Amino acid sequence: MLDTMYKRILLKISGEALMGDGEYGIDSSTLIMIAQQVKEVQQAGVETAIVVGGGNIWRGSDAEAAGMDRAAADYAGMLATVINSLALQDALEKQGLVSRVQSAIPIQSVAEPYIRRRAMRHLEKGRVVIFAAGTGNPYMTTDTAAALRAVEIKSEVLLMAKNRVDGVYSADPSKDPKAKKFAQLTHREALYMGLEVMDSTAFSLCMENRLPIVVFDLRAENSIQRAVAREPIGTLVSSEV
Repeated sequence: MLDTMYKRILLKISGEALMGDGEYGIDSSTLIMIAQQVKEVQQAGVETAIVVGGGNIWRGSDAEAAGMDRAAADYAGMLATVINSLALQDALEKQGLVSRVQSAIPIQSVAEPYIRRRAMRHLEKGRVVIFAAGTGNPYMTTDTAAALRAVEIKSEVLLMAKNRVDGVYSADPSKDPKAKKFAQLTHREALYMGLEVMDSTAFSLCMENRLPIVVFDLRAENSIQRAVAREPIGTLVSSEV
C-alpha cells in the first residue's frame, strides 16, 4: 500500500514512451508495466485519470513539414491518441481495473464523449478515466490537453511521464555535459529561465491554477508509484509557498 499524499492525479504519458525499445507503435510490455503500476496506485485509493500522446504513431509537426495542412495533421494526431487510449484501456482491464475512455471528438462506437461531470463521477467510483483526442482542437498539444483536464477534474498534480527524460535540466543534457538537473523549481523560476517543462500554453495553465507538475522518466523503476507517493523522482515544479 502506497503512503501517498495525492488523492486524485492526472498522468500524462508521452506517445513515444509507449514504443519501448522500438521505433514505432506500441510495445506490449510497456503497456503491461504501466497497467500494473496504475493498479497499485488505484488499490492505494488514488483516483487516476490519464492522457496519452500519439507521437509513437503520428507526429503532426512532421506531417505539416512535409506539406500537409496543419489542422488536418493535428486531427490525425488526435486519432492516434484514441488508438493508444484503447490499447491502454485493454491493458488496464486485463489487470482487473474498470476504465473508461472519453474522447474530445465524437467517436461513440469506441469511446464516451468527454463530459466533465461524468468523468469526475467515474473517478469517484474508482474507475480509471483515459482522456483521448487531446482537447478536440487543432493547434493544441496533448500537454495542453493534460493540463486542461487536470484543472477541470481538480487533480492535485499533473504527472508527466516521459521517454528517457528524467527531469527538467538547465540545458539539453545530450548536448551540454554541464547541464544541471533540478530537483524542484517554482513555476516562475522555470518561466524566467526559459526551461522547456512543456509547451507554453500548457505551462501557463498550470501556473495560473497553481497546479504542481512532476516530470520523470517512465522507465525508472516503479516510476508512477514513486511519483504518486511524492518520493524524490524527476523534477517537481510547483507554485511559490
